[in-house]
Amino acid sequence: MPIAAGIRNALGSSSMIRKMFEEGNLLKKQHGADKVFDFSLGNPDLDPPPEFHRVLLKLAEEDQKGCHGYMPNAGYAAVREALARKASREHQVSIDGSHIVMAVGAAGGLNAVFKTICDPGDEVIVTRPYFMEYRSYTGNHGAKLVEVDSLPDFNLNIDAIGAALSPKTAAVLINSPNNPTGKIYPAQSIAALAGLLKKHGEKTGRPPYLVSDEPYREIAYNVEVPPVLNAYSESIVVNSYSKSLSLPGERIGYIAVSPAIADKDDVMNGLIYSTRILGYVNAPALMQRIVAELTEAVVDVAVYARRRDAFTAILDEAGIEYAVPQGAFYLFCKVPLRRKGAAESGDDAAFVNHLKQHLILGVPGGGFGKPGWLRFAYCVDETIIRASASAFKKAMEDW
Repeated sequence: MPIAAGIRNALGSSSMIRKMFEEGNLLKKQHGADKVFDFSLGNPDLDPPPEFHRVLLKLAEEDQKGCHGYMPNAGYAAVREALARKASREHQVSIDGSHIVMAVGAAGGLNAVFKTICDPGDEVIVTRPYFMEYRSYTGNHGAKLVEVDSLPDFNLNIDAIGAALSPKTAAVLINSPNNPTGKIYPAQSIAALAGLLKKHGEKTGRPPYLVSDEPYREIAYNVEVPPVLNAYSESIVVNSYSKSLSLPGERIGYIAVSPAIADKDDVMNGLIYSTRILGYVNAPALMQRIVAELTEAVVDVAVYARRRDAFTAILDEAGIEYAVPQGAFYLFCKVPLRRKGAAESGDDAAFVNHLKQHLILGVPGGGFGKPGWLRFAYCVDETIIRASASAFKKAMEDW
């Protein structure tokens, strides 16, 4: 029997990140894991902080009656209150648990948001480059992802966003620190975007939501990640513990909405209902209780900073240009001019395939909406990063 046409089409252009990761596993079997420099997948290799294991063991031993049963779809009340205090602190607002919905990771949270706010044919604006699965997340609910260019430094292009706004605009989606660039949008840009959306709402009678995807908020390198919930009334933040606590496999996150959001009851009830009927039902019970006790914990960001510095030194030596990341754990690099065959100089797929011949794995920028660039993830052991120096040098000589 045939499968759905939409899924068939999606499979034909499925995640380049996963594709490169799978190719990396094959290369490791052929050449040995220590000979392959796999920078394809943003899978944190740091262990969760020690506090996580202590809380995990404590809660496992308690084994309270009913602790593995259903709870309200929005999550445990005490957990929502704890996360509200965290969001209030980070976004300089005052919210309580009624503004929080626990989510099955940031991906689950974003899908619940778009299910709640989007009608078929609505549009969600995003700045290039962007996390490639945003297109699927919006498409899941009948919405169209509208791409606009960023500024040359990868900051928000407010004029481009303004030109893309329409009566069909349900939301503008931002991601800061950004995957794949590591860019942190400054407070001035957030304020300018908020002002733009407010004016558009006054003009059309439909203020777009500002949806901020923030799984890397706590991985920043001496740069403040500005608050969003206090900048614009119709703002919704989605966060997870996949990166900040190195828990990507546990699928735990949350949604927080602005204290000034209009029709709050409708929005919250929609998020809760969407969480249920999308099949998540509720965020994992044990993980909810754990993260409620770890609102101050975070992995050792200094490790990522050292890796960034080691990697950029190698790229400098090899002659590969990159955007200096202010957060997250990615290096977004410009495809270098080719000494031979200049017509292919901006071909990110060709350069990624060339690097693969030298056992270096990255992801083409075209998958992030930015051809001519590529992404390396440095959430790998520093010894692998340093060992890749000679491979990068040889690859560039051959290129």
